[in-house]
Amino acid sequence: MASYRIEAQQLKSLFISGAAALEANKEWINDLNVFPVPDGDTGTNMTMTVSMAVKELQKLENPDMEAVAKTIAFGSLRGARGNSGVILSQLLRGFCKVTQEKEYLDAPGIGEALTKAVETAYKAVMKPKEGTILTVARGMAEYWVEQLASEADLEVLIEKTIQEGDAVLEKTPELLPVLKEAGVVDSGGQGLIAFLKGVYSCLMGKEISLHDAEIRRDGVIEHEEVFVNEENLGDIVFGYCTEFMIHLEKPLSEDDEVGFKTFLEGLGDSIVMVADDEICRVHVHTNDPGTAIQQALGFGPLTNLKIENMRFQHDEKLLRDADRLAAARKLVMNPAKKQALPPSQWKDYGFIATAAGQGLEEIFKSLGVDVVVKGGQTMNPSTEDMLKAIEEVGAHTIFLLPNNKNIILAAQQAAGLTAEKKVIVIPTTTIPEGISALLGFSQEQNPRDNENAMKQTLENVLSAEITYSVRATTVNGKKIKKGDIMGLGGPEGLYAVGKKTHEVALETVDAMVHEDASVISLYYGEDVKEKDAKKLADILSENYPDCDVELYPGGQPIYYYIISVE
Repeated sequence: MASYRIEAQQLKSLFISGAAALEANKEWINDLNVFPVPDGDTGTNMTMTVSMAVKELQKLENPDMEAVAKTIAFGSLRGARGNSGVILSQLLRGFCKVTQEKEYLDAPGIGEALTKAVETAYKAVMKPKEGTILTVARGMAEYWVEQLASEADLEVLIEKTIQEGDAVLEKTPELLPVLKEAGVVDSGGQGLIAFLKGVYSCLMGKEISLHDAEIRRDGVIEHEEVFVNEENLGDIVFGYCTEFMIHLEKPLSEDDEVGFKTFLEGLGDSIVMVADDEICRVHVHTNDPGTAIQQALGFGPLTNLKIENMRFQHDEKLLRDADRLAAARKLVMNPAKKQALPPSQWKDYGFIATAAGQGLEEIFKSLGVDVVVKGGQTMNPSTEDMLKAIEEVGAHTIFLLPNNKNIILAAQQAAGLTAEKKVIVIPTTTIPEGISALLGFSQEQNPRDNENAMKQTLENVLSAEITYSVRATTVNGKKIKKGDIMGLGGPEGLYAVGKKTHEVALETVDAMVHEDASVISLYYGEDVKEKDAKKLADILSENYPDCDVELYPGGQPIYYYIISVE
């Protein structure tokens, strides 16, 4: 079925679908980044660049083209991280400059927008390098414009343009020698292709959900394992990757912008500087980050400051990849991995828990957990993952805490496949239940009594999660729109729904607190600032003076807050 125009609501869906495809492939894209850019997180940076725009888009109801375009440009600029993320934000910014003036997009309009996107991105980079995301973007834009004379069907044009992008991407190692040495294509270019494949999928009627676990590597070329070495990393001339955002006291004039870029060029390389009327985002590799910061302060206060020692990252990556290579070779030579400790040296009890987020991992380890399996909602570990964790723990009896209802069956199956050790699955469905179960354990009790005691603790804890909806639905008579904030939990599955995170969190806690409650615990996620979490904790302390309010950095994805009441 031919398609000749894109309306505002469809553009919104296309962008969200593209962002979801990028999210699904981000770790694989990260793995491609083995050349001298030491960040090693291109996929994550590009995903976070578009994620803020997605969150803002989800708040729009019946938007026009101007609203969608401005939201994408605004969100991606402020969410941009790293070199490839900043360039992606500039591609989107240029595209949206044209788009916001249109009532709808047709083939010529998209051609105009793509041309402006490439022009804007190239202008933002002091010394553009060919063989990067810029090359891939330019190749696709030029191809689109060339095809306009003979084709107007957007489905055909987008499919063929992505194919052209793939062809250009495959040539990037010939344009950038370090890519050829490492045996990979450009990671930023691959990220752009992954994004556009998500857009095309949606155009063809298969919109990709932000949390669709079925789409990893969807439409993306499989690749072989690549290991970094001294030769393909090359020399690092400027040692500090420096990034910051200037909150401009007044818009930069053209002379100011050119002058500041020239100043940065004198300090280092890999310079990317983008600005609008309110903020200016800067990325530079330099040996003197303090001088760059001092000069920037002349234009306004700074936030999002990040300085990373690339030489240390370089060494760490060499060691990490050497370990990975050694492990891979050992696996080939010894496919049946031996237990680290013989049974005679095993301890009586061991623990395994599932969690996503550095803070949550640290909490579980502080409570005696031997292995934390990374995972949770949308990242459900497999039975094999559980078996590997069981193998690592040298203990006669292991308590396994799934901490998610979707992981319990895999945990029970792993327990049934283990012969040498007794594995007891405590059917915890949330992170707070897992923590409570650990606190109910006693080293002096036998396995059965401990199992009963740990299960008993689950009756004393109420859990909730604050997150956002990815689709419209109705739960127990409550209508939920895509992008709404939800307080999940309780016997009916939903405590509260609304538009603002803290309002929903407060309503959720109010529904959970009972006359015997004594402790309220908050675990804030990776998308929540510490100061905002503290504000919420302070309000709860005022509202419930008879309860102790405890605040922890969970670092979990997807959920703004995990809450427990005991």
